[in-house]
Amino acid sequence: MIVVTANRVSGKRVARTLGLVRGNTIRARHIGKDIMAVTRNIVGGEVSEYTKLLGEAREQALDRMVDEARGLGANAIISLRFFDVDDHGRRRRAAGVRDGGRPGG
Repeated sequence: MIVVTANRVSGKRVARTLGLVRGNTIRARHIGKDIMAVTRNIVGGEVSEYTKLLGEAREQALDRMVDEARGLGANAIISLRFFDVDDHGRRRRAAGVRDGGRPGG
């Protein structure tokens, strides 16, 4: 599966647009990780617990989007965008939204 953030695939043309594909996930944080993150926030530095959580959420959203695109018969996701939302520090949501298509040579 070709996945690009650009509006086109270099060297290819979009033969057909098959529709919008989405991948959504909501991840809850563990209270123990929240305590560690608060401590790190006071001391300073990267909050690696949240960085990891965001990365996992994006990967899961992308996997779901690829599955949905394949279900439409697409061989590419073009112009991928991720949207991340923090729900008042309780949950992290990652969503990917874009067109599934069939680039040809």
